[in-house]
Amino acid sequence: MQKIDVIILGAGASGLMCAANVSKKMRVVLIDTNADVAKKLKISGGGKCNITNISVKIDNFDGEGGLIASVFKKFSKEHLLDFLERNRVELELRKGRYYFCKKSANDIVNVLKKSVKHCEIILNNTILHVKRSGESFVIETDKNSYEAKKVVVATGGKSFQALGASDIGLKIAKSFGIGVKEFTPALVGLTLQKEQFWMKELSGLSCYVHVKVANKTLKEEMLFAHKGISGPAILSASLYWKKGAISIDFLPNHNILDLIQRSKKLISSVMPLPKRLAKALLKAIGLEDKECFKVTNSEKELLQTLHNYTFSPAGNFGFTKAEVSRGGVLANELDENSLESQKVSGLYFIGEVVDVTGELGGYNFQWAFSSAYVCAKAIKA
Repeated sequence: MQKIDVIILGAGASGLMCAANVSKKMRVVLIDTNADVAKKLKISGGGKCNITNISVKIDNFDGEGGLIASVFKKFSKEHLLDFLERNRVELELRKGRYYFCKKSANDIVNVLKKSVKHCEIILNNTILHVKRSGESFVIETDKNSYEAKKVVVATGGKSFQALGASDIGLKIAKSFGIGVKEFTPALVGLTLQKEQFWMKELSGLSCYVHVKVANKTLKEEMLFAHKGISGPAILSASLYWKKGAISIDFLPNHNILDLIQRSKKLISSVMPLPKRLAKALLKAIGLEDKECFKVTNSEKELLQTLHNYTFSPAGNFGFTKAEVSRGGVLANELDENSLESQKVSGLYFIGEVVDVTGELGGYNFQWAFSSAYVCAKAIKA
């Protein structure tokens, strides 16, 4: 068995970025279960990949702030944008804050592939387990065994199981006694209790909202779906929702009482929302759609609940619809300067397999690239 300096488990965004930045003096091998690299990167954002955000802050992540801050200090959004510019990857800014590939996500994939040409890539190998063998590690796949001095676990989470996603990274961590938080679906639509089934009848409609959950306010579009509610605002809200109530402001840029003041129009007509939605909201709060000037004081109080419509979701759409997984290897198990296990020398965890999850908007790819770079630069022969 030929010994390898570094084996990286997973050839996605974080695995490839790590391999590209490990010293070229070392023999680096990437192992992936898929038939090609960077499968998730290729399909993200409708094939154009929301790579990062104009504002990347600790507050945009569910995770331990100290680790996140340490990683982004060493490889920030500016570092990533500089890397992409140097490699002539054209980006476009959407909605004034989301960086997407201008042409195709393949632009980034091709840059990463070129950057790891000096590495060996082994595909179509399902990782079974990793064991310590003296000063080295033995990696068993369904097809072969490999020995390496150092192992980087970049296996991602459980979302996108059609692309080979699994919880093997957590199984590896647990086999070494490393603490983890089990994966749960994140950036995912929410299902509804019976009292909110009226929302399903609006499937296909969307509107700009503010969603409050825990101590967060998410400001984006909400989409009504046949399974429940989705869209960017709800996907990000799902990151922080565990159980209990959320509240939605359906008119965040208006005051409903100002809209109805001295108007002879129907309430639904003065609301700057799709008519079907306006009527459905009035019905949901138990208010007749009448001429605005006829609205009583008690009815005005009811109308104001449209700025704070509060309910408890039933659950979420599950891993099959989730963009990412929440959970992973606990931050306190890792050296914040290297992402190396505090317990097992030579064993590293990067990307989605770490208990750091970002909101919708490019944050998770930023974390993948940043954690990968920091890990790579810390690995010494």
